[in-house]
Order: sequence, then C-alpha cells, then structure tokens
Amino acid sequence: MVAGLARRFNDLDIAEDAAGEAFALAVERWPRDGIPHNPGGWLTTTATRKAIDRIRRESRRSAKHQEATMLHDDTSPEPTGPVEDDRLRLIFTCCHPALAPESRVALTLRLLGGLTVAEIAHAFLVQETTMAQRITRAKAKIKAAHIPYRVPLAADIRERLAAVLAVVYLVFNEGYLASAGDDAVRVDLTDEAIRLGRLLRALLPGDAEVSGLLALMLLTDARRRARVSRAGELVTLDEQDRGAWDRELIAEGSALIHDRLGAVAGDHEQAGRYQLLAAINAVHTSAPSARDTDWSQIVALYDRLAVLDPSPIVRLNRAVALAEIDGPGVGLAEIDRLTPPLDGYHAFHAVRADLLRRLGRSGDSAAAYDRAIDLAGNPAERAYLTRRRDQLSG
Repeated sequence: MVAGLARRFNDLDIAEDAAGEAFALAVERWPRDGIPHNPGGWLTTTATRKAIDRIRRESRRSAKHQEATMLHDDTSPEPTGPVEDDRLRLIFTCCHPALAPESRVALTLRLLGGLTVAEIAHAFLVQETTMAQRITRAKAKIKAAHIPYRVPLAADIRERLAAVLAVVYLVFNEGYLASAGDDAVRVDLTDEAIRLGRLLRALLPGDAEVSGLLALMLLTDARRRARVSRAGELVTLDEQDRGAWDRELIAEGSALIHDRLGAVAGDHEQAGRYQLLAAINAVHTSAPSARDTDWSQIVALYDRLAVLDPSPIVRLNRAVALAEIDGPGVGLAEIDRLTPPLDGYHAFHAVRADLLRRLGRSGDSAAAYDRAIDLAGNPAERAYLTRRRDQLSG
C-alpha cells in the first residue's frame, strides 16, 4: 500500500502517514462495523482519501490542488519502467545511488518490510534517534532530488542492481532470523524478499547473480519449518529434522543453481557472491544428514567466496566448516584470529562456545555462551544458547 501511495502522490511521508491512518481507522471501525468484503480495497481507498485530505490541508495553492485531484486526471502517466509492480518500483527508489548505502537498507526495511524504527536501529546496532534521523534524511533527499518512483530503464538497470540485490538479501535475513521483537521468524519479510527476487528474475532472467540470490533464499527458506522448535528454541542445522524441510523449495532452488554448480565448485568460471552462497546451501540441503555433508566442498566454496568477500563473517563460516574436517582445535585457532572485528557479534561467541565445549573447556565455553546470550537479539537464539550453556553444568 505504501508503495502504491508513494507512486501516486510522489511523497514518502504522505504515503506512510496515510497508510498508518487507514490501518488505525480499520482497528477502530472493523470490530464495531465488521470487516469489509474487500479489506485491501477498503484500506487503499481510505489511505488515498487521507493522503488527499492532508495535501489539501497543508496548502491551498493551485499546485497542491492539482496534486490532490490526480485521481481524476486523465492525462498520460509518467513511464514507470519495464515492470508494473509498485513494490519493485519502491525498492529501486529506496536503493537509488544518491542515497547512502545504510540509508537504502533502512528505508527499504521501513517502507517495504514494515519494521519499526526501533527494530531497524537494533539491526544496525545504532541508537533509535540516529536511525530515525537517517530515515528522515533519506526521504527528504528523495523528495528534494526528485528521484522518480520507477524501475530503471534497461540502460540503467545493471548499475543499480547490486544495491537492490544487497537490500533484498538483508530484508530476507531480517525475516529469517529477526534481530528484535518476539517473533523468531518474520514470514512476511522472507516471503516479500522472495517475491521481489522472483520479480527481479523476471526482469533479468539471464543475470546469474539474480538467479543466485533467488536460489539462495529458496534453499534457506526451505529449512524454516525445522529451524525453531515447539519450545521456541533455535534448532541448529545439525539437529534439524530434515524430513520437515520443504522439498519443493529445495528442488526449485537447486534447479536454479544446478547449471552453475559445476562451474562454481571448480575453477572454470568466475561466480558471484550469491551464486557461491547458493552453492554452499545446495551442498547442505543435498546431504541426507549433517554427518554426510561434503565439508571439503563447502570449505572450497568458502575459499572462493573469500576472494570476492574477504570479510570476517566469511572467514568465520569457513572456520566452522574447517572444524568439521580437521577438528575443533583447528577451527578455534582460525576463529580466535577474528576476535577484534567480531567481538560484538553474537554468532562469533556462539561458535567459540561450541568449539570450546567440544574441546572439554567447559569454563571457557560457559563464558563464551554468556557473551553470546548478552549480544543475541532473537528470542529463539537466546533460548537455545541458554540451554546449551546450562547443559555444561548438568
């Protein structure tokens, strides 16, 4: 709804506020009057009227009156790009190169993902006031620079694509393991990210990284039902019931990456980040059990990924796979080299805690679990980490 209002009124603040007012009115009226036959249409119509009312209130100038009567304007609309989808148009607007990278992600999570400012601030590890200012400045820049609400034309789309793919993946990750709130998983966010991934692939069917990202999200989302226990705890990959995995999603994701998996695993062709991550997930989902996983292939894929993305997170994940081949001592030695850059990252301490446990160093393991629990924002992760820590003294 926000995306459609933004396209119609060319103002993010008006779009967001009008949508909020429409939902508030629904909460007030629907319990009393009953849910309308077409709830979505009711909300859209109400939000549109709220937006028009606001424009009229703010100014009586002729320009504003013209803006307020655009619903009845039969002139030809401005071209909106090759795909008629309001949310896809909005994400390209949110990811415009005129905006700072951190603002692109924040704005997308706010307008498309529906996260609160507090939730986004937690995900970025910044103060809520800082994030609110960041989002406000980004919206103001879009308005001041007259950034259009449209999918770029073919000549411009590729230079904008990397930023859009990065944001779609971040939206997916925020849904797959929410950084804040009571819900361990935000299905609305994972579904929206996958929907956007499908739209991008329809727009660019020959782009390998677009297909790689969609495959990555499908293969990851396939494990969702097995990822949180009935008690609300995170279930790690080695403990998951693989019978609960969604085989249709695995088949679709594997088919997307299968044609490139040989080139990705070998040295014949350069593969992008999302293709490599999808290939790693394909190895996991093809294994009948954690013990039967081809860890050597996973380490080799991480080696290739590290060439493109030599980040501490990639090195951490490689060390986890290496520990499955050469033992926890080797993995711990690799991980301890990452302490300075990853000391504030809960997964770093969770991995250290598990390797220390496997080495019989219970005291050090408990301390690492405590640090991971303090840093974890997801309730399912905290519950899992707390149980594992308590088992050390059991």
